[in-house]
Amino acid sequence: MSGWAPGGALVSNIEVTATTVQRGDVIQLGGRSCRVTDLFQLPQGAKQLLFESGELLTIHTWTRLAAVRVLRRR
Repeated sequence: MSGWAPGGALVSNIEVTATTVQRGDVIQLGGRSCRVTDLFQLPQGAKQLLFESGELLTIHTWTRLAAVRVLRRR
């Protein structure tokens, strides 16, 4: 599902994995919205996500998370 954010940007609800997660994705964890600021590749396809809050989350290849992504205008 896509929609317009208050600033006029187009946002989309997506499912992310270790392969598809990107900087700027907002992931809902425990009722909190966490924005990904950096990604670190780990062995066997896993990734470690760094959030704006400074917290880290490691996701593996089979992990699936709901996220919101701001779509860039071209």
